[in-house]
Amino acid sequence: MRLYGRKFECETLDQLVATVQAGRSSSAVLVLRGEAGIGKTALLEYTRGSAAGCRVALAAGVESEMELAFSGLHQLCAPFLDRLHRLPKPRRDALETAFGLSAGTPPDRFLVGLAVLSLLADVAEKEPLVCLIDDAQRLDPVSAQALAFVARRLLAERIGLVIAVREPGLRQVLAGLPQLEVGRLSDGDARALLDSVTPGRLDGRVRDRIVAESQGNPLALLELPRGLAPAELAAGYGRPDAPSAGRTELSFLRRVESLPAQTRQLLLVAAAEPVGDVTLLARAVETLGIEESAAAPAESAGLITIGTRVRFLHPLVRSAAYRAATPEDRQRVHQALADATDQRTDPERRAWHLANATAGPDETVAAELARSAERAQARSGVAAAATFLERAAQLTPDPARRGGRTLAAARAKFRAGGYDAALGLLDAATLSPLDERERASAHLLRGQIMFAATSAGTALPLLLEAAGRLEPLDPGLARESYRDALLAVITAGRLPDGPRLADVARATLAAPPGPAPERADLLLNGLALVATDGYAAGVPVALRALEAFRTDEVSREEGLGWLPFACRLAHNVWDFDSWSVLSARLVDLARETGTLSVLPSALLLRVSNRALAGEFADADALVAEAQAIGEVTGSRFLAQYAALVFEPWRGRETATRQAIEAVTRETALRGEGKVATATQWATAVLSNGLGRYEEAYAAAERGCEHPQELGGAFIRSLVELVEAATRSGRPARAAQAAARLDELARSSGTDWALGTSASVRAQVSEGSAAEALYQEAIERLGRTEVRIAYARARLLYGEWLRRENRRADAREQLGIAHEMFCQMGAEGFTKRACRELQGTGEKAGRRSARIGTTLTAQEAQIARLAGDGLTNLEIGSQLFISPHTVEWHLRKVFVKLGIVSRKQIRPSLLEDAVATS
Repeated sequence: MRLYGRKFECETLDQLVATVQAGRSSSAVLVLRGEAGIGKTALLEYTRGSAAGCRVALAAGVESEMELAFSGLHQLCAPFLDRLHRLPKPRRDALETAFGLSAGTPPDRFLVGLAVLSLLADVAEKEPLVCLIDDAQRLDPVSAQALAFVARRLLAERIGLVIAVREPGLRQVLAGLPQLEVGRLSDGDARALLDSVTPGRLDGRVRDRIVAESQGNPLALLELPRGLAPAELAAGYGRPDAPSAGRTELSFLRRVESLPAQTRQLLLVAAAEPVGDVTLLARAVETLGIEESAAAPAESAGLITIGTRVRFLHPLVRSAAYRAATPEDRQRVHQALADATDQRTDPERRAWHLANATAGPDETVAAELARSAERAQARSGVAAAATFLERAAQLTPDPARRGGRTLAAARAKFRAGGYDAALGLLDAATLSPLDERERASAHLLRGQIMFAATSAGTALPLLLEAAGRLEPLDPGLARESYRDALLAVITAGRLPDGPRLADVARATLAAPPGPAPERADLLLNGLALVATDGYAAGVPVALRALEAFRTDEVSREEGLGWLPFACRLAHNVWDFDSWSVLSARLVDLARETGTLSVLPSALLLRVSNRALAGEFADADALVAEAQAIGEVTGSRFLAQYAALVFEPWRGRETATRQAIEAVTRETALRGEGKVATATQWATAVLSNGLGRYEEAYAAAERGCEHPQELGGAFIRSLVELVEAATRSGRPARAAQAAARLDELARSSGTDWALGTSASVRAQVSEGSAAEALYQEAIERLGRTEVRIAYARARLLYGEWLRRENRRADAREQLGIAHEMFCQMGAEGFTKRACRELQGTGEKAGRRSARIGTTLTAQEAQIARLAGDGLTNLEIGSQLFISPHTVEWHLRKVFVKLGIVSRKQIRPSLLEDAVATS
């Protein structure tokens, strides 16, 4: 197969196939990127033809299936489902549930990804496997994420993966994978390609015009001449203003319309059923009375290929075949496909075909779509559920029932991150005869959308009004409304007008209890009591509720609703353990269910947690994910906040200033006090890390101006204020702030709170009292996961010891702080510790050099697990990699450590063999 102008691309793909064929332990993954028609599909076909001795698996994204969760994965894995019994039970169950082969709880997306990896690795045991994915930008999001998961873990398997994606699709999802931009052809290659398909038939001027209009796009080059009449080919009598993309699509439409009637019908059936199931196509064609020979003209014209699967030349052929049909023909074809689809194994697709076969209201079909929405929800298909519910509402004849279904569709769209669509459906629902509870629920949903899409301050009045209207109608939903209102007011901080935190808290405490578990009411009342009666009154109640959430099972609905509130409260009452556990659980839950309305705020809570834990690599990845989701949903401010709470700890001034500027110039956030508090705190952290204490003091003072705000930024600003005031010669102000912080910390009583209090009180103390407090701070913070605070306590103690002329003791503390900050990536504090170390007469580099660089972090982790007696399968399950990859890493570990088996792995052997990078 010859491809003009694609020598480099073909050589790259040849190398990938050779890697797979040879079974070499290196990545065989490639993402092909380019515009529509640039030749990505042709390169996939080239790869397929050159993969001699390999089994080839195919899948393609289809626009109409983008909202059907796991549909893309099902395409890829369908030929191998007879091997499911070979997988460990949890992975087998996950795939069977995801593909609708069995009922069960919604599968964990990471477990599904691992199951797909295991299934493909099992296939590749027998013969090398090459997976080709076309039109990946049209894959359903869950499948795209799972494929990216698999791609990043192909290290030791005989598997190649080539993903073709139209620009600019899936930039974040496929980030970090090897990419190849497929560019346009040069004029010389374009002419050669054009001549190869139209030799001797073109006038020279026409040839030049076609090459110019195509702009090096191969599909346009191939299709433009087919759309021209003989007179146009001869002398160029065409429409010079017609754009090439439109001309290409028009060319396909003309070619479809020129086919025999039964052939057009067959193409319509294939276009309406995008899975490419040959058996299903045959059943539907037989139902419609279409002759078996009808496919021949379309195959001869190169528009379609019917083999083990049905494949169109290009997605534009599919859309042209569908557009060429009348509405009546489309309905007839969808009915035939519904009749041909097995209701037991594929009920959602059958319901969707029935919906497209129905011209007017039909309660039977609407009810079937509503049931499909429930099944989609159970498989984490929030977007698919929204689509089913929206169509169900359109087909519902009863106005009252239609309003309820439209409201349900709006709620599902909101959860899927489709905020504009959700508002449109909400407006449509309010035009129906809703009952009073539904109207109040619609008001609540509007407030929730405003909270997620614009700002907390905009949402607050809507949420409070909904809570008041719901109190006599649905106490449980009213409590959830007050929960969201409290979350909004502490997120926004002080507002120029409107309700204050104390107002919302008093209304919350006065509301009747709901039917939710007691821990939810405890959580709500704990925060409200802090606002009305003081920190000491509310914190013990909040801590009891957090313990219940941390230690007990939490359902999906309860988790999505209450965990954001719980995480925020855990931060504010110094409960780091609960914050860590619950934020991780919340992120996983939001990802698994595809709830994009919750995921950005979940990521923000997790970013702040991981930053304080010193896990900057994790925080970086979470910020990137929040930014990507913000681009999809149109909600940017949470992603901007995520960068704001993370970048100051890294000590990178430019990035911190950019994050501050992005938040302060966001129109939707103007007037919200939280913006001022958070940005001043960020400036204070950055400046303290860089040793610019006057700047830190000024910023921290502004961050502490509003103590009535119940927010972590205010409490953390007090910490920065003590340090900055002490270093800038303001001991009285430092002592005042330390006393206030100690009062708050004693109400909490956690090691994080009391350790922080000891650290700030040590800074305003002298002699043996100061030393005892520094040691208490180190002891308490050392028992927590708050590595940033622990390292700072070591740094502050070391600086104090140096001022006391105890250089040897200072070097020990400063050296530990330096190594910790260096490993985290806290550049500002690392440099500060380095300067202090130099002041004691020791170079920081000497200490860092003591740490070995033999094993990577993943190799060390695998080695520890293997040393603990875990099998390769168990290690792979825990780390989401395949057993082959575990074995590959272990072979490298054995060589590096000079051992021959896992039995020789000992903790002492690993202590000095961990890389610092």
